[in-house]
Amino acid sequence: MLHVSRLCAAHGAVQAVRDVDLEVGAGSLVALIGSNGAGKTTTLNSIAGLHKPSSGSVLVGGRDITGWPCHKVVRGGVALVAEGRRVAPPLTVMENLRLAAASRRSDRREFEAELERVFDLFPRLADRKDQYAALMSGGEQQMLAFGRALMTKPAVLLLDEPSMGLAPSIVDILFDSITTLHESGATILLVEQNAELALAVSDRVYVMQRGQIVATGTPEQVRERSEVMSALFG
Repeated sequence: MLHVSRLCAAHGAVQAVRDVDLEVGAGSLVALIGSNGAGKTTTLNSIAGLHKPSSGSVLVGGRDITGWPCHKVVRGGVALVAEGRRVAPPLTVMENLRLAAASRRSDRREFEAELERVFDLFPRLADRKDQYAALMSGGEQQMLAFGRALMTKPAVLLLDEPSMGLAPSIVDILFDSITTLHESGATILLVEQNAELALAVSDRVYVMQRGQIVATGTPEQVRERSEVMSALFG
């Protein structure tokens, strides 16, 4: 479903991502893990159209979306739940969700179906549908960020550090939702600094260091690589 080949991206003179190859098959949950500054977020942003890669290619369902602007990437079937949530604070929960759905021009029936799906995953959003996002807790805003991404009905869902800065109880809710989405057939690329969380839910893992993929395999195979685990956990 998602095929990234020899992806390179820079921040000014700093080469943040170098020759990254990764694949996410349809219906699979793949984790990209590594320490801070490894290049994980830049990789996701380059896929999602928030950062223009300097070379390489990104294909979704066989279609080349390399370098597309982010609004076009969304219409091409990729949705990013960005680090830091980035919901629209002046809008209510419903307004945030309607705005996301409008990006793919869904009809009313599609909108209602996706809305029901989001509210089933996150009942708290249904309870607070008329509340302004600015007045929600960080965990509730993260749920809303998930919901907004799902309202675009993505073929590939990109998740950037979903557990960051959240209480353990909220992290449990979010990762239960990620597992539910995976079991329902969603295609997910997860960036997560908490390696244990990522290893627990993923089908396959890529380990990134200094902008490059240094190891890949099943969670069990990665756990067996002592040098990789040492780099991740110290």
